[in-house]
Amino acid sequence: MTSQRLTVARLGKPHGLRGEIALELRTDIPDERLADGTVFETVPASAGPLTIEYTRTAGDRWYAAFVEIPDRTAAENARGIELVVDAEDSDEEDAWYPHELVGLRAELADGTVVGTVKGLEHLPAHDMLVVLETGGERTLVPFVHAIVPTVDVAGGRVVLTPPGGLLASDVANLEVVPPTPGSSDDRASDEER
Repeated sequence: MTSQRLTVARLGKPHGLRGEIALELRTDIPDERLADGTVFETVPASAGPLTIEYTRTAGDRWYAAFVEIPDRTAAENARGIELVVDAEDSDEEDAWYPHELVGLRAELADGTVVGTVKGLEHLPAHDMLVVLETGGERTLVPFVHAIVPTVDVAGGRVVLTPPGGLLASDVANLEVVPPTPGSSDDRASDEER
């Protein structure tokens, strides 16, 4: 196993006047990772270390106050800073850290190589694999089991089963389904007329 830097959270918008900051989580175990008194290294390194004074939640949102960030002005200046920890490679069967995915060969179920995994982007709906296709195109692939059924870190590959047109190399097979009569899209068109 190797040790890598893992981003636990990214500092978002300031909240209130006392330096609280909304967190963009990158961990499945925030209760453990974001305990009061935890000291984090940061990216950029010059912004840290940062010590959690306290955290709180409101619905599904996480907020934190840091000892080194006393007010809203400091919180505004801290926006975008990443809290990082050293982490070992994941030994869970269905869990991978982004650094374990980078460099894996992306191939179709029949073994056809379509590119290389260059990273992982965290979007609101779900994570997306960043694949650099063999033709040089950068493609975002939803990191869901239906489209990425196999992640074989030891074998150096991910297997993709993309719908037609998802990959740039498959754009000729893009299927666009027109709205059916009476669908909500059709009604919107009628209302606009």
